[in-house]
Amino acid sequence: MEHETLIRLSVFVGLFGLFAVVEACAPRRVRTQPRQTRWFTNWAIIILDALTLRLLALVIPLLAVGAAVDAAQNGWGLMNMITLPLWITVPFSILIFDFAIWAQHLITHKIPILWRIHRVHHADRDIDVTTAIRFHPVEIALSMLLKIGLVYLLGPPALGIILFEIMLNGTAMFNHANIRIPLKVDAILRKFLVTPDMHRVHHSVHRYEHDSNYGFALSLWDRLFGTYIAHPEKGHENMTIGLEWQDDRPSKLGWALTLPFKRK
Repeated sequence: MEHETLIRLSVFVGLFGLFAVVEACAPRRVRTQPRQTRWFTNWAIIILDALTLRLLALVIPLLAVGAAVDAAQNGWGLMNMITLPLWITVPFSILIFDFAIWAQHLITHKIPILWRIHRVHHADRDIDVTTAIRFHPVEIALSMLLKIGLVYLLGPPALGIILFEIMLNGTAMFNHANIRIPLKVDAILRKFLVTPDMHRVHHSVHRYEHDSNYGFALSLWDRLFGTYIAHPEKGHENMTIGLEWQDDRPSKLGWALTLPFKRK
């Protein structure tokens, strides 16, 4: 769709800047590592992710939004086989794709080879707005392939996919942000959305805690499937973020990119 990339990029940059400012003014936790080193690595990873998707587009010309347009033109997918108005298909598309990302996230924790890749995200020793963009390029490619497959299977409208991608990026930056939200406000928000305090539990060093709260946008799925934990055992200020590498290695780009291929 026309201007789709510009719109998504503008929303991404605007929200990133907003959450970064709020983090600086009202942080939830004290940082354990210098911001400059971590941010360089995390931003370098997202640049590599973007390049990976560009390369993927050379092999599979139509990524998620393009696949939705292609499916509509050819009448492929469930929603293209029945006549329903956009006010039904767009919300349904957002809901079903949010569930798909939740399920994908859970699977990456349960299948060892996928967990090796996903550890790059969890190895970050601090959690802030840049952690939301710290995903290994292989994981980004696999996630895109999943979305393309679902698009052709379900036939969602392109508008639904665009809005879903904007929501996914925005809520991921929000719930990874190191921002302090009043507990009463957090309690209301998390009835519907994944809040920073809710998602921070997922980044605990303890397996029984980071195997919970898989949602990125809607908190519904964790509550529905029994994977919800309200708060970390040691509290948000005293919990340890990251995995077993509690040193400077996770903040180094080369180490992060090669982590999936290390024996330990």
